[in-house]
Amino acid sequence: MTTLTSIIQSNLYRFALCIFLILFFVISSVSYTSADTAKEIEISVNISLVQFHKNVEGAAEFRKMAKGLLILPNIVKVGFFFGGEYGEGALRVDGKTIDYYNIVAGSFGLQLGAQKKDIIIAFMTEESLAQFRQSSGWEVGVDGNFALINVGAGERIDTNTVRDPIVAFVFDVRGLMADISLKGAKFTRLDKSTGKSD
Repeated sequence: MTTLTSIIQSNLYRFALCIFLILFFVISSVSYTSADTAKEIEISVNISLVQFHKNVEGAAEFRKMAKGLLILPNIVKVGFFFGGEYGEGALRVDGKTIDYYNIVAGSFGLQLGAQKKDIIIAFMTEESLAQFRQSSGWEVGVDGNFALINVGAGERIDTNTVRDPIVAFVFDVRGLMADISLKGAKFTRLDKSTGKSD
């Protein structure tokens, strides 16, 4: 009985290791193929903002209130027990891009499939924006938290009830997975002149 248990545990370990390696290579390939140029990021960011305004009532008012916006379009997530996601975007202040960032996140649990989504993170205070920019790698749950709002087509943002210093909007979710969590996500500034992170 002990031998059978050992064999089962050994096979499960090998299976988990294989899945991990497969996902590692899939996520790596996604991150490398998603390494866009600054121009490509700007185009995607502009499209994402248009969709945000088109689908969400009150988006314009909210943008005016924000001290800065981190726009991350077409974030790709894949999962098969182990999961990972990657995307690149731009941090804009007063409508102008001042930095580029990527988002990297990993997860473990019951998950299967792939999805794409857009995220806009609004920094509502100068302090929250400055803390984010000063960080070499800002991680959700470690360096700070934000209010996460899932917005669908035709929904309205109530600027009177959102009082958090950082607010994240997830929208235009496409794919089989329904996960909008950003727990454990890490944001790193990119140097688009070299294609490397700072």
